[in-house]
Amino acid sequence: MIKLFLGFICATALCVVTAHAQSSSTTTTTAGGESTTTTTENNGTVTEFVPGTSIVLSTGTGEPVHYKFSKTVTYVTSDGKVIEASKIRKSSKVRVHYIKDGNDMVVDRVIYTDKD
Repeated sequence: MIKLFLGFICATALCVVTAHAQSSSTTTTTAGGESTTTTTENNGTVTEFVPGTSIVLSTGTGEPVHYKFSKTVTYVTSDGKVIEASKIRKSSKVRVHYIKDGNDMVVDRVIYTDKD
């Protein structure tokens, strides 16, 4: 009985950590196979935010992750409604959609996931 209880606690803790730091990735290749673009999404809590310039997220996996913004960034709610950048603040929960460009991670969409 104790082993079952401890197993349940460990499994629950693992699920919470995994869900908090979850990211997804999509890779597309042109017909000729000449270029590959990888777009990725990552969840986190905003630790720094400069609208139109950069965002830093704490993803729960150690060091904060730094992102730069593309020339056009869209800010939306989790249901797709466009919002103003001013809605994003320190400690907001967000998901960022970004493209890896050399050593930079360039965000083109910030999805505000906090519940109001």
